[in-house]
Amino acid sequence: MYALPLGDDARLAPLEPWHAQEFLAHIDRARPLVDPWIPWATFSTDLASATAVLQRYADRQAADTGRIHGIWLDGVLVGGVMFPHFDAASGVCEIGCWLEEAGQGRGLVTRACRALIDWAFSERGMSRIEWVASTRNARSSAVARRLGMTREGVLRQRTPYRGERLHCEMWSLLAEERPLPEKAPDSGTDESDKAELDRLTTEFLGAFTNTGGRRPNVGVIREVFIPEGMIVSNVGGKPVVYDLDSFVEPRQRMLTDGTLTEFAEWEVGERTEIFGTVAHRFSEYRKTGVLNGERFEGTGHKTTQFVRTPDGWRMSSLAWDDVDRDV
Repeated sequence: MYALPLGDDARLAPLEPWHAQEFLAHIDRARPLVDPWIPWATFSTDLASATAVLQRYADRQAADTGRIHGIWLDGVLVGGVMFPHFDAASGVCEIGCWLEEAGQGRGLVTRACRALIDWAFSERGMSRIEWVASTRNARSSAVARRLGMTREGVLRQRTPYRGERLHCEMWSLLAEERPLPEKAPDSGTDESDKAELDRLTTEFLGAFTNTGGRRPNVGVIREVFIPEGMIVSNVGGKPVVYDLDSFVEPRQRMLTDGTLTEFAEWEVGERTEIFGTVAHRFSEYRKTGVLNGERFEGTGHKTTQFVRTPDGWRMSSLAWDDVDRDV
């Protein structure tokens, strides 16, 4: 059986009917997290029903209309990704994911989804990949953002669940919008280093999010940077240099006083190079929000330097060129 390494002692591999017992045990652990969002989690309550779910996907794969893959961490099934719908004739497919708590915080779903996206575009020539998420499922929407997808709107009362109908967001990614490919680590590089740099980047970007009533935590920047860290805005070729305090305080205020609302920023592509105890990351990103009552969208680039300290990897400097708007 083939498997694709995801780093961090994790692998992606086909999830087949003979995995039913393992799949059921996993779903029992994950049920509190995934049951509201993944319909077949509701249906997998015993070995027979779990087998039936996997058999339906096996039948879809045979018909080239769907596929399902599992994510194993340290040899334990902790989640997966799937094509619920796959229409090669029209060039349109849908991708989805799920994960139990033991697999969270490692970037496994994002890496697994990128593998499926690359396969769909590169090997199968798909034109459009869709992502459908309940408006209540903030984690799913966050993954769509990290994958570089565009939110197209809300499908009202699209999905029935336990006597009510859930509103769903529609996200999509077109073939020409594919993000930068990740650079493979140099031989000898510990994949856990890359995972740690991914985590620091995610925490930095997530510190500004105030969508859906979420409270931003810009102060976390002091935790991901070394104390002497430097941040540079080079929008329009006019560098503005900040230390951590001068960067954090005005942004915390702007994100909590109503000036900037419904703000989110996410990476859509990156290349990372690690050289011993120093590292560099070049990122493409997108952002959305409402500034002084006016909705906006923006794109740009970031370059981030990291150093390994006795307490682990930390950011040492970051510079960005925000193409559309400086916030």
